[in-house]
Amino acid sequence: MKKEEFLAQSFLFQGLEKEQLQLVAGIAVTKRYGRGQTIFLEGDPGIGFYMVASGKVKIYKMSQDGKEQILHVFGPGEPFGEVPVFHGAPFPASATALVTTETLFFPRNEFVELVTSNTSLALGMLAMLSLRLRRFATQVEHLSLKDVPARLVAHLLYLSEEQKRKDKVELEIPKGQLASLLGTSPETLSRIFARLKEDGLIRVEGKTIYLLDLQLLQEV
Repeated sequence: MKKEEFLAQSFLFQGLEKEQLQLVAGIAVTKRYGRGQTIFLEGDPGIGFYMVASGKVKIYKMSQDGKEQILHVFGPGEPFGEVPVFHGAPFPASATALVTTETLFFPRNEFVELVTSNTSLALGMLAMLSLRLRRFATQVEHLSLKDVPARLVAHLLYLSEEQKRKDKVELEIPKGQLASLLGTSPETLSRIFARLKEDGLIRVEGKTIYLLDLQLLQEV
């Protein structure tokens, strides 16, 4: 798929005219990363932002004692590392490829020039940043106000909505990574999965989680 076609299908750039898409594609640089390869580290200069073309990327922070907290997992069509583009500050978190991944990199200076002369592009960035802020607010609520079983169920229901499925979801990351995303340990997460299975709320087949009783899950 050509860059223009791919960008036209992304949340950030959909709706742009063909000529505008060509301008954006013209500054995009293709970069490839192997599984586990670092894309950028917290504190690195924010010289541009990225969009996942294929694969998956985790955004995370490390505590002083070496504990990892995953903030987001992004897949094809999703941008990341975009906040420093406007703020000019270093990256506030780190990014690593979870699998073999290809990204499009948008250099900060060139992209800012496009945004300042393109209202549609500026509005798209505002909409995307607003959505990202809502996701952060939801994650903070989950981590601070809900117990771990409620966090897991909320995440499964979120995946159900995102994947447009009612009866099952596909886990996008290994359970160890999921535990980090939910702010718990792999052992605790395994116990909660077992409890939900015993209660007849879910059935687990590899990465596929069948949601057996949506009403009770929502109550949890």
